[in-house]
Formats: sequence, structure tokens, C-alpha cells
Amino acid sequence: MSPKDYPKLIIDNINKVLVGKEEIVELSVITFLAGGHLLIEDVPGVGKTTLANLLAKSVDCEFSRIQFTPDTLPGDIVGASIYNMKSGEFQFIPGAIMSNIVLVDEINRASPKTQSALLESMEEGQITVDKITYPLDDPFLVIATQNPIEFIGTHHLPEAQMDRFLMRLSIGYPQIAKEHEMADNYVKGLFDEEVNPAVTRDEVIQMRKEVKTITVSSQIIDYVVKIITATRSHQLLSLGASPRATLGLISAARGCAYMNGRNYVIPDDVKRVASYVLCHRLTLTVEAKMNQKDLKTIVANILDQIRVPV
Repeated sequence: MSPKDYPKLIIDNINKVLVGKEEIVELSVITFLAGGHLLIEDVPGVGKTTLANLLAKSVDCEFSRIQFTPDTLPGDIVGASIYNMKSGEFQFIPGAIMSNIVLVDEINRASPKTQSALLESMEEGQITVDKITYPLDDPFLVIATQNPIEFIGTHHLPEAQMDRFLMRLSIGYPQIAKEHEMADNYVKGLFDEEVNPAVTRDEVIQMRKEVKTITVSSQIIDYVVKIITATRSHQLLSLGASPRATLGLISAARGCAYMNGRNYVIPDDVKRVASYVLCHRLTLTVEAKMNQKDLKTIVANILDQIRVPV
């Protein structure tokens, strides 16, 4: 079996349980293969944690989960040095972040200080405790879930942390027929079936390496830069996309091309992932917020205004 068949194995494995969310599942796998981190934001009960768990279980990698609460401390995430009375030395006790796939459930229920403990690991693939740096194993993926910020007991994520998520996805409510199918599967006990890994850790590492070799032409790079630059001068936006977003959009487009069996990026790859990569990095002006402007619509308008390379 070719490595390019592996993404479909992961997707099919997830779709056995998560019914009617094929697009969201595929974008989640694209994020994983592109080497990014994933933020899933939606109201309670629509399957955010289920999607994160299924993605983790579909890959034979080490998995850990952190349930964020208001009293969660940075040491709970990265670990701490504990004095060992027998040896007379401090011993490092790893935190939950020392894993391949880390599910951070309800990330915006913890304090901003605790949320910021994830910054170094998400950007540099390492953590620093008591001036000692510990590298994280490859592959490394943070999947965070959060409820909308209007809900009681939630906090805004810092802009620096939002910028470290490659994509932000929203699952949404299922269609009536799909919800009926989901309920039927539940009654039949299919939810209780064990989800087995579809690919190994080495296969994931190989896929990630292949995604990085996907060809991106100078015309595509120019197209991406023009999109990012347009967000910085848009009259409805007080904060445009960062240079990290430029690299993220290219990475996500590469993942999309790989998913479609191509070894080169086309403009449609960029357009497909643009709103998922950019919207959570943009900030509306006060006037735009008052007029209830939509970020997805703004990104779509920007894409319509920029000439697509041939």
C-alpha cells in the first residue's frame, strides 16, 4: 500500500463513528499531516472531544489528555522538578505535554497564564523547565477544544496562542438524516466498539516528510503573500494575518495537495483552506463588530479580489 493511501485510512477510521462530518475530518487530517496544531471551537455536545479522541486513536502514537479547569497550573502541563530524598537531587517529572498527540480539552477555561504554558511546545517542539530544555518526540500535535467565548467561565485565548494553531474548525449540528444515523448507531452499540489505529507512528512521520516535499511554485507563493498582505490593509480589520500565517497557509495547501494525490500545490488548494487558516488570526475593527461583519465573508471577498495564478 502506498503512503498516499494512509490519509484515507485515517479518515475512514474516524468516519465510522463521527457521522456526517467528512469535510471537518479531512481538514483535521490535513492539519496533522501539515505539522500544524488544531483548534476545534463549537458549542457543547457536538463532538469536539470525540473528533480529537478518534484522530488520536486512529494513529498508533502516544496520547495524553489535559482537562483544562480554572485551577490548572502550568506545571500540570509541562511538568516539574521534584526533590528526590533518596538521591539528594531534583528529578524531572514530565507533564502531559510530553506525548505525541495531546488533547487539551476546553482550553479556554484555564487562566491565560496556564494557556501560555503551551506556547513554546507548539512553536518549537520543546519545553523548558528550570532552565533545562526537553525536546518533544516527533510527531507532535496539540488538539485543543473550546466553547465559544460568550459562555460562562471561559477566557479569551491570547493572540500569540491563537496564531500558533494552523486551523480552527467548527463542527456544527448534524443534518437530520445524519443525526438519525448517529442515534441508530448508538442504539446498536456501535459507539462502544474499540477504535484501532489505522497507521503507525513511522508512517505518520513518513507522510509528514512527504508533505514537506510538495512543490510550491513562485506563482503560488506570490498568490499566498498577496492574500496575507490584503488582510493587513483591509478596512474592516484592525489586525491582519502574521508572517506565521503565510507559512501556515502554504503548509496547509501542501497538506491539501497531498490529500488529493498531487505532488504540487494549485490555487484551489490555497482557496480551500484559506478561511480555516486565517479567520482565527484576524481581528475585526470595533465598527465591523458592531455591524456584525463575518470574518469568513471578508476572507472570501479577499480571495475574489486577488487574481488567481494560471
